[in-house]
Amino acid sequence: MRCASPLSYDEIGLYKKLINRASKSFLCIKCLALELNVSEENLRARIELFRKQGCTLFL
Repeated sequence: MRCASPLSYDEIGLYKKLINRASKSFLCIKCLALELNVSEENLRARIELFRKQGCTLFL
C-alpha cells in the first residue's frame, strides 16, 4: 500500500486479478491507476466487467 487509504474488497480483488492472486499487499484504485498508467474510471469499468463475467473476486 502506498497511500494508507482503506481498501475495499473490489480494490483488493482488482489487484489480485490484474497483478498477482497470491499478493499480500495491495494498492488502492487511485495508486493502481497511476502504476498502470490508466484512468480510475477504466479500472472501475473493469471491476464491473469482471463482476458480470462471474469472477469470484468480485461477488
